[in-house]
Amino acid sequence: MRIAATWPLPALAAWVGCWLVFVLVEGLGGPTSAAAVGATIVGGAVALLAPSRWRRIVVAAGFPLSLAIGRAEALPAWLWLVALVALALVYPPAAWRDAPLFPTWRRALRGLGSAVPLANDAAILDAGSGSGAALVELRREYPHARLTGIERSWPLWLATMLRCRFARVRRGDFWSADWRPYALVYLFQRPESMPRALAKAAHELRPGAWLASLEFEIAALVPQGVLDGGDGRRVWLYRAPFRSRG
Repeated sequence: MRIAATWPLPALAAWVGCWLVFVLVEGLGGPTSAAAVGATIVGGAVALLAPSRWRRIVVAAGFPLSLAIGRAEALPAWLWLVALVALALVYPPAAWRDAPLFPTWRRALRGLGSAVPLANDAAILDAGSGSGAALVELRREYPHARLTGIERSWPLWLATMLRCRFARVRRGDFWSADWRPYALVYLFQRPESMPRALAKAAHELRPGAWLASLEFEIAALVPQGVLDGGDGRRVWLYRAPFRSRG
């Protein structure tokens, strides 16, 4: 069984559980060190249920990090409130169904321009542009394309607008946007999002248009191509009309 609830609720629940273990052990008279070790072990065990490496890291690191910060007497208590407000601004609850902020790494899309040749003025969408890292990589592969990014978080939208002046960056929900004008839609989402992405792409992408997904494949489809970054992470390429498995 794996954690499948709306992210980041599983992480929050895991962190609360770790703190309950910590408080319980201390309440029973156990030393603080034993309580901390026990809670950290619980967090690590729960993290194994997460579906991706990054989520396992987030779940496992949450308790020890919060304990270290909480025990730092030099930090004022209101700092937690500031951190929560900042998190809500960057990653609003309405976006919890989407992927958290994990930027596309440098050269992750190397070879995409050769694998998926497009016209010079082709329209490309970065669905969930985050900090703009993917737009930078897409421009490297398609220097003459018309690039568009859509981002829900207004701080990230603003930062991407300033960083990626070569692209059109819109603030909004890419799930509600029309994908029909685009020759290529790029996604770096999460496994739970892929069925939804397939449904939208199958309904809206024109014949011949491409869907590129970093790291996560669409299990129901046969890919037209797969780019291997050499570190085990891949870019899965699908062309409309899609080919179903079996």
